[in-house]
Amino acid sequence: MKKRYLAAIGLGLALLLTGCGKSNQSKSQTTLTVGASNIPHSQILQHVKPELKKEGIDLKIVTFQDYVMPNKALASKALDANYFQHEPFLKQWNHDNQQNLVNVGSIHLEPIGIYSKKAKSLKDLKPNSTILVSNSTADYGRVLQLFKDARLITLKKGVDVTTATFDDIASNPKHLKFKHNYEPKLMAQIYQGGEGDAVVINSNYAVQAKLDPRKDAIALEKDTSPYANIVAVRKADQNKPAIKKLVKALKSKSTQKWINQNYKGAVLPISSSK
Repeated sequence: MKKRYLAAIGLGLALLLTGCGKSNQSKSQTTLTVGASNIPHSQILQHVKPELKKEGIDLKIVTFQDYVMPNKALASKALDANYFQHEPFLKQWNHDNQQNLVNVGSIHLEPIGIYSKKAKSLKDLKPNSTILVSNSTADYGRVLQLFKDARLITLKKGVDVTTATFDDIASNPKHLKFKHNYEPKLMAQIYQGGEGDAVVINSNYAVQAKLDPRKDAIALEKDTSPYANIVAVRKADQNKPAIKKLVKALKSKSTQKWINQNYKGAVLPISSSK
């Protein structure tokens, strides 16, 4: 009888300790909800998810199909962070919406590309060609830089190309026509439909449409571009341990290697020093 009593106490203690262990393990896990574009952002986040799990971070990924909602969701505290945009876009969004979201780390560059079914290079574009561009004003400078590098346009003196618009074009000898009233996510579809003489497509949408930016684009942004994609958070959260662990995982050498292996130049990792 005594042995049974002691055994029952031992079993009770074992169950109690097991329960406590599960409770403590649960409490040690921090849930981090991050909004991201589908490709490549959510894929990169999926890659670091197991590593973050070891660090006590339960990563929840919410995917978006546009460039409007991720910042709204972050500002409203529906997200802890987002990963889909470059810093010029973030600065413009903050200005337009009286917000103060901040960049906590540059992760990768998606070289913006120009695609054409009618020309093999920018210099092959005929006079009066129509160039279709998205309505993302933060990308206008990137587009203008490509045409400037090809010596097809010049910009007005003193203009900062990162904030330039098509109104800042000083000379345009071929009289190229820039139309910029399309949603970014539609640009690959527009190109595949044969519209315009050239179409500008962000690499995430190009890759999603099974295009290879290195082979299919007639011009591609250089890897020295300042338009690296970043992790953004609310200013009050920038020093939270979970946020720092997220950025560290995304910038790790193993993640950089994975990006290079999986995207083969269509997505370029940013070095840890940047």
